[in-house]
Amino acid sequence: MNDIERNLHSIKSSIPKEVTLVAVSKTKPVSDLMLAYKSGQRIFGENKIQELTEKWDIMPKDISWHMIGHVQTNKVKYMAEFVDLIHAVDSYKLLKEINKQAKKHNRIINCLLQIKIAKEESKFGLSEQDAITLLDNEEVKTLTNISIQGLMGMATFTNDKEQIQAEFNKISTFFNKLQPKYPQLKTLSIGMSGDYKTAIECGSTMVRIGSSIFGARNYS
Repeated sequence: MNDIERNLHSIKSSIPKEVTLVAVSKTKPVSDLMLAYKSGQRIFGENKIQELTEKWDIMPKDISWHMIGHVQTNKVKYMAEFVDLIHAVDSYKLLKEINKQAKKHNRIINCLLQIKIAKEESKFGLSEQDAITLLDNEEVKTLTNISIQGLMGMATFTNDKEQIQAEFNKISTFFNKLQPKYPQLKTLSIGMSGDYKTAIECGSTMVRIGSSIFGARNYS
């Protein structure tokens, strides 16, 4: 068993069955992804559209591809043919573009609304009120080629576990508050390699794990 298979097996055995594992494969070569694929992993996340489309083009077609990074509206068309879930939706403009491009391929693209929970200015995301406004927007309800399936959040990059837990609890509480009115919201995507266990304790249903599977990220 190689390191990637070993890491994958270890993580899968540490997360509940109802939590979805997204293997974050950004910057990693296809050979590494194929090791994870051969171990049974079928959900991969990328944060750059060019890299995502290149990998989709040459890898097996039963993979569910997730776009986990910030998305520019002019890039949506490149992944609309195949992307399964777009995690970081933070505007009506972006939803409208995803719907437009999905329609061209006769598809419904699943989306998560990114909620800003981190203290850092560099993090994108909607406020809670902006998310409610978007969900209640009559024009959003006419977008038949998108499906808003939940929320996504990124905690502050810090070693302060209490702060991370507080940020995860905040989005989890908001998620639970929304569910009675918006029962279609089933996914809460929080937690990465360093904090996924905390995220699961706080109610995460989807974790995005990269370096704990594939090793440290390659910077090019």
